[in-house]
Amino acid sequence: MFRIGLTGGIAAGKSVALERLAALGAVTIDHDLLAREVVAPGSVGLDRIVAEFGAEMLLPDGSLDRSRLAAVVFADDGARERLNAIVHPEVRRRSAEDEAAAAAADPRAVVVHDIPLLVETGQAEHFHLVVVVDAPRDVRLARLVESRGLTRTEAESRLAAQADDDARLAVADVTLDGGGEVDDLRAEVDALWERVEREVAEESDA
Repeated sequence: MFRIGLTGGIAAGKSVALERLAALGAVTIDHDLLAREVVAPGSVGLDRIVAEFGAEMLLPDGSLDRSRLAAVVFADDGARERLNAIVHPEVRRRSAEDEAAAAAADPRAVVVHDIPLLVETGQAEHFHLVVVVDAPRDVRLARLVESRGLTRTEAESRLAAQADDDARLAVADVTLDGGGEVDDLRAEVDALWERVEREVAEESDA
């Protein structure tokens, strides 16, 4: 099994890279999706969030009020750390289960972990290859405001909550340019995939 850690700043184009890798044959594990699943109604994660932040974090149907929680944790580093301490261990447990299933199905599988906070959580050394999708800060800010409907203040808070660009680039084995056209980014992913396939084949032959 070949393990890739995929990361990048918010709105840098990481989802485009992940979708292309999946289309090319990678097994993808989306840690953002897992983070939603581990706080679904009835989960231990949601119970712990309510215990930590209060029942006002729930919507009338009993699900998590993500907007309300985001407003709290992106304005308070301590609150964000308390939330991460609840969510991250559960996400790692689930991702390990998914990876084990992929390896059992195909020992030569290429497993891509999409981890927005890969650098912040100190996971860079756990992968054969760390891939960073990078885009200029002003491009990401504009995407958050124009495409995701955030105010400029909200967008600035989201960017500030992540590792700075230099920290991400410092751990990158491969950097993909997400600041331009989507087709250009996909072409870079295709070239990366060819490299990975060669490495997997060489490892198998050895």
